[in-house]
Amino acid sequence: MDQSVKFKKEPLDRKGAFLYVSKHHSFGTDALLLADFANPKKKDSFIDLGTGCGIIPFVMLRDEKVQKAIGVDISEEAVYLANKTAEDRNLKDKFTVFNADIKDLPKEIGFGCHSLVTCNPPYFTNGNGLKNPDSIEATARHEIDCTLDDVLSAAFRLLNTTGRFCMCHRPERLTEILKKMSEHKLEPKRIRFVCQRFELKPFLVLVEGKKCSKSGITVLPTLSLTECEEEVRAIYGDYKEGYNLY
Repeated sequence: MDQSVKFKKEPLDRKGAFLYVSKHHSFGTDALLLADFANPKKKDSFIDLGTGCGIIPFVMLRDEKVQKAIGVDISEEAVYLANKTAEDRNLKDKFTVFNADIKDLPKEIGFGCHSLVTCNPPYFTNGNGLKNPDSIEATARHEIDCTLDDVLSAAFRLLNTTGRFCMCHRPERLTEILKKMSEHKLEPKRIRFVCQRFELKPFLVLVEGKKCSKSGITVLPTLSLTECEEEVRAIYGDYKEGYNLY
């Protein structure tokens, strides 16, 4: 990794929890919403694909919702940040990160044995959306190194027979998402839309699939970031930005 990369410490609560972020690997509302939607259990064997700075695992560990977490990312910079956070917060016994392509995961990660996989994937197909000239940011936003099929295939391989896969995505791709999840035997079970205000169209959809499950889906009430104040504050927890939303 380029040792000149600048990073900073981002607080996660008022009690000293933090993680390191950089220009290329920070986080936003999507990741916090996904961490909450995934509804992890302490007994879960949990993996976050495309973990970036590790925001989803570190939020779950902060809230003691999981006992251990694994992250995977193709970016050396992302893995460096996540590792540094784990080391400086004495979480190396609870968090492991792999620098790997999800199309070629190492055997040490374990296949068919995990109960929860999350992913905040690239939202745009390679030919759509304005492509960032920065190759790292382009990879994070566009399906250059990681397509929806790649994500779903990796999740299927990692999960046990009743495992759950949770991700966030753009609502305009929902038809494709549901179709492909079924094709990969990750049957869609829960959906939730997120909007800024109820009169505006959703900007995000959260989807949960269950491996080798029967069909049948629950559509949860839409979440408005400005009108569901109590729930949004609960999702943000003690993260400092949660107190500047309104």
